[in-house]
Amino acid sequence: MRLLLVSGLSGSGKTVALRTLEDEGFFCVDNLPLGLLDRLIEELRTGNHRNDGRVAVGVDVRSGQDALEGFAKTLASLRSQPVQVEVVFLQSSNEALLRRYHHTRRRHPLARKGLPLVEAIALEREWLGSIAVHADLTIDSSDLSMHDLARTVRTRLATEGAENLSLLFQSFGFKYGAPVDADFVFDVRCLPNPHYEPGLRDLTGLDGPVVDFLEADADVSEMFDSIQAHLGRWLPSFARDHRSYLTVAIGCTGGRHRSAYLVDRLAKAWQGAENFTVSTRHRELDDHPMDTE
Repeated sequence: MRLLLVSGLSGSGKTVALRTLEDEGFFCVDNLPLGLLDRLIEELRTGNHRNDGRVAVGVDVRSGQDALEGFAKTLASLRSQPVQVEVVFLQSSNEALLRRYHHTRRRHPLARKGLPLVEAIALEREWLGSIAVHADLTIDSSDLSMHDLARTVRTRLATEGAENLSLLFQSFGFKYGAPVDADFVFDVRCLPNPHYEPGLRDLTGLDGPVVDFLEADADVSEMFDSIQAHLGRWLPSFARDHRSYLTVAIGCTGGRHRSAYLVDRLAKAWQGAENFTVSTRHRELDDHPMDTE
């Protein structure tokens, strides 16, 4: 049995994640008290239920402070059983959460007794810290639309070959901030920038003319070889260490040319590698802010 414990800040997209997993065939339960997880697993393992052994359980601040503080003990108990347990945590910036709550006019689960929304979010971060620290995969939804988040969940959590390490290559622009959920970050701003070349500014690193421009420069090839050598040395060690998820982020200034090109080239180099399931994300090309959960 594969069990995903899906948690995260209210408004960060946990509902979208669970709905996506349900659409992909997972047996999903939201807001189950942590104390009932063992009973749920036993029932699904021994009962006459129609599921293929893939279960996702939503865990959030409604479980209460005491239960959340004991999450480490609960997780250890679950992992002592014949169950593949993965913890997925969704987070978002305060600015994005405030925008979403303003848009939906929903009430924060901790906004009781007149507690201001900003303080409710801060308190929730504190309470959920005991889960976030154990996350196998952290997804920052600050700049994701609902569709982008659903796509991320499908590619990283619902794909075949879940026993492999899910390897995500992501391009981004430093001018918009480095991704907080990356495991490796490589800065390629020292490479020649197609943005300043006539006819290339409005293209991306996935377009032929930009690819030709970059591949004509020896430094670009050397940068690729250096990153590939580093990953080739260390990624197999992460796979042997039974890591489930790993994100390699490549950043240039705007995230449209150099980083996109290198991410595409690296993904092609690792596609089909044993023990890895590879996906890509071009943050500045693909994503739009998520307005509602």
